[in-house]
Amino acid sequence: MTTMKEIAEQTGVSISTVSLVLNGRDEGRVNPTLASLVRNKATELGYKINPLARSLRTNKTRILGFISEEVATTPYAGGIILGAQDAASAYGYMLFTVSTDGKASEENEIATLKRYGVDGFFYSKMSNRIAQVPKSLDDYPVVMVDATDHDNKIPSVEPDEFMIAYDATNRLIKAGCERIAYVGCSESMIAQDGRLAGYQAALHDAGRVFDPSLVCNVLNNGPALRAVSKLFDDTHPDGFFCFNDARAWYVYECAARRGLTVGKDISVVGVDNHRVFAETLEPQLTTVELPHYEMGYWSACKLISMIEGKDVDTSVWPDTRAPLPPLNAPIPAKIHCALLEKGSVVVH
Repeated sequence: MTTMKEIAEQTGVSISTVSLVLNGRDEGRVNPTLASLVRNKATELGYKINPLARSLRTNKTRILGFISEEVATTPYAGGIILGAQDAASAYGYMLFTVSTDGKASEENEIATLKRYGVDGFFYSKMSNRIAQVPKSLDDYPVVMVDATDHDNKIPSVEPDEFMIAYDATNRLIKAGCERIAYVGCSESMIAQDGRLAGYQAALHDAGRVFDPSLVCNVLNNGPALRAVSKLFDDTHPDGFFCFNDARAWYVYECAARRGLTVGKDISVVGVDNHRVFAETLEPQLTTVELPHYEMGYWSACKLISMIEGKDVDTSVWPDTRAPLPPLNAPIPAKIHCALLEKGSVVVH
């Protein structure tokens, strides 16, 4: 096992200088050229930091705790957790993940993570919403994922709901659709408010008049299918922006019952890039992909920067489908989602 002493001997510097560099405390203390030499030699020799020794020395465990409410049971959890884990690993941290189902469970899991000496916490919900971070986390760095606190004081990251709808509606406008419907969600939530506003703004910017009769807010199952069916018969849309891919299925079903072909007679854009619908619907659904991996990655970088009291090196960030916002973005940080072209929009 390579030691700091060996690196010091081969680079001609003191052990204390090697320690400063390899523990990330060299800024303003060690010449950058010399620090680069030390890092390169450590990589060449295969030097590995002993996390236990470092935690005893710095009183930091380099462990991050991920508290989620039902996130781990949703189809998107993998993306969020994978993003957070990749970022944590890139900066020398470990990730512990727990899922809760209520206040008592949440407090128990937080207490357990504290016993492991976690340095900071993620606090995540299963869909974008206003949430309150437990007071038991008041003394820790916290980043909210797919959630925002009431006062926008706690760093957080979420999809740019307004731009999701704006981009999707613009895609339908560019496809030549004249009567664009919005199949939304009848529950009150951040995503619904943002997407309805984005839909209206895109119409306005294109010189269109917003028609409330083209908005159909639904939940699911039979009532949703019947409401979308009525939308077809009453307003005859030729384009549909759907709150999510699941609601796009009702449009496909209603079109088939009327002998209409999606991608030829009508155009449809969804949101999620949900794997089940992406692999089932024919033609494949053009959709806006929610940035789960990106939210996880950004939130880990933000949390680590808070723990270390300095920005992480963003030059090593991966190429992601949706661009990552800067770490100093206003709260909440919003990620501009990618629209994925498939086969459900008419091509002229």
